[in-house]
Amino acid sequence: MPPRRVIVGITGATGVIYGVRLLERLRDAGVETHLVISQWGARTLLHEMQLGRRDVEALAKAVYAPGDMGAAIASGSFRTDGMVVAPCSAKTLAAIAHGFGDNLIHRAADVMLKERRRLVLLLRETPLSTIHLENALAATRAGAMILPPVPAFYQLPRTVDDLVQHTVERVLDQFDVEIADAQRWDGDMGAGARLDE
Repeated sequence: MPPRRVIVGITGATGVIYGVRLLERLRDAGVETHLVISQWGARTLLHEMQLGRRDVEALAKAVYAPGDMGAAIASGSFRTDGMVVAPCSAKTLAAIAHGFGDNLIHRAADVMLKERRRLVLLLRETPLSTIHLENALAATRAGAMILPPVPAFYQLPRTVDDLVQHTVERVLDQFDVEIADAQRWDGDMGAGARLDE
């Protein structure tokens, strides 16, 4: 069996913490990660998390330059379980939806679609324009999964990291990566819940 491999792309949209936490959880689960950070992704890492490109690249098994169109992940012959773009900018969504592969993140995503492998896009934009929605629909019809990092509150989060972790767990579910401490809904609404309210 080939090793479990997931490609992670980090673009310049806000929410780079999702990509970083995803890399950490995939590493902890023993999944081999292949990472591409766009130019603006690196800039956003500095701004939002005070992390340099090398800090984040150290979390991955393999790292590629965004302009390296000859990288292993640019070919469908390189076996992977799929790819996550976290966060996914509206520009990246547009490029993926319309097959415009002008950098390695776009090209690797295009490979996922043509090879019918899993592609998960954590679209970070709000409000969504008609163009964004149409691009999301086009990407979905081509086989991508649009998974916006929308916070859930049923697990009673106490910190921002709790909210981030929940979304990361949902992404891991898309790849059947099980982690021991994942919080899942069990139907328990608490002692005070009444059905007639």
